[in-house]
Amino acid sequence: MQYVIGIDLGTSAVKALLLDREGRVCGEASEHYPLIQEKPGYNEQDPELWVTATIAALRSLVRGAGVDPREVGGIGFSGQMHGLVLLDAQRKTLRNAILWNDTRTTEQCREIEAKLGERLLAVARNRALEGFTLPKLLWVKHCEPELFAKADVFVLPKDYVRYRLTGHIATDYSDAAGTLLLDVTGKRWSGEIAGAFGLAESLCPPLVESHAKVGTLLPAVAAATGLPETVGVFAGGADNACGAIGAGILSAGETLCSIGTSGVVLSYVEGGGEADYGGRLHVFNHGKQDAFYAMGVTLAAGYSLTWFKETFAPGVPFEELLKGLEETEPGAGGLLFAPYLVGERTPHADALIRASFVGMDASHRLPHFTRAVVEGITFSLKQSLDILRSAGHEVRSLVSIGGGAKNDRWLQMQADIFGADIRRLESEQGPALGAAMLAAYGCGLFASLAECASAFIKRSGTYRPRPEQSARYAGLFDVYGRVYEQTKPLSESLSAFRAR
Repeated sequence: MQYVIGIDLGTSAVKALLLDREGRVCGEASEHYPLIQEKPGYNEQDPELWVTATIAALRSLVRGAGVDPREVGGIGFSGQMHGLVLLDAQRKTLRNAILWNDTRTTEQCREIEAKLGERLLAVARNRALEGFTLPKLLWVKHCEPELFAKADVFVLPKDYVRYRLTGHIATDYSDAAGTLLLDVTGKRWSGEIAGAFGLAESLCPPLVESHAKVGTLLPAVAAATGLPETVGVFAGGADNACGAIGAGILSAGETLCSIGTSGVVLSYVEGGGEADYGGRLHVFNHGKQDAFYAMGVTLAAGYSLTWFKETFAPGVPFEELLKGLEETEPGAGGLLFAPYLVGERTPHADALIRASFVGMDASHRLPHFTRAVVEGITFSLKQSLDILRSAGHEVRSLVSIGGGAKNDRWLQMQADIFGADIRRLESEQGPALGAAMLAAYGCGLFASLAECASAFIKRSGTYRPRPEQSARYAGLFDVYGRVYEQTKPLSESLSAFRAR
């Protein structure tokens, strides 16, 4: 056995990654699939498209890599969190999957909060938000009762694909933690939460560790992909958990900053994940056994920059646009941007708040606006970092991945604003790498995930905070922190006009 495969089931595409036992990437393939958006706030997908796309990606990967398929020992999974896939007793899907970014469940979130109060936070370690799975279950139960009556079990997106490849149903703790039905610290489904809403515990799938082997490929799948039936298939984990594994966030003091469409600050947590963040951060089970992580989320991180470019500089390449960071000083000439384009998650959990530029005057040009957008995204992530620090986390360095790690000046800005060393990865493969590492560990190629990380992950380049710039940003950050409260009533008043 020389190779493992990591599969990451994203919101718009599935990515398959082939690595050898030294962690070298030997091949990759991806396949896209569409969103279904029938109404404002509705985001669904056809689970069958995930399956066909995954099989197609595996087939392309095996053919394109030019390796002996018999040398592939294991497949691990990563996937988009929170999505609801309902199956009947014959294990057929009852409806389209409702995704993490679907916002139809506000009423159900209020119901959960009213019924459980602080018990929700004590058990599930997270507050009720529209993206989570339990509100989706309650929406289907209330709005589609005849369909719900046929439901025998629910699964999460990657787990449905893995079921179709192996015939075995299960979910891992890291993905289960995003349902609001898991006793996160106790690592078991919560009968208390399920019972409060008349849900049978049998509706929840069996729980396994992320590195657990759950089966092998079904004959038809093996034939379609070109892989042998003997390939071990491992449970894998939620995309953020696998992203953390793929960045080496596997011990106390390790923290990750990921700037993609959304932005994440994620820190490894010891001690049973019992630190008190007042509900302002998510607490989830890690893909590493008996470990946890705390996480803050900026909903529109890289998306803010993409929106800005498409709206105000559609003909300008990103590389050219980001030269604005070279042409301006910290503070963007007194211009500030709050990145609340689609509401905000951390620390405000506010679906109505909207973005704003503050301080515009006639001297500001495109480079100032570009810098203000990038600074605003980074300030938002610092708010999550500050919550971690206030809860006792000592964060002296962060691994930076995603779009924010592709520009040297943005990396230096992160160091200056966060007041911490910023490290980049030599080769960044995201959650698919973490999924492959779980397969490598599960196969027995390594004695631990840490040993696997030492072989698979190389860090290169460190950016250190500069005292003068950090002091300037600290003053600007104080102003940024007041923007939310000052604009909140305006956003609420304007929401009535947005609805028309």
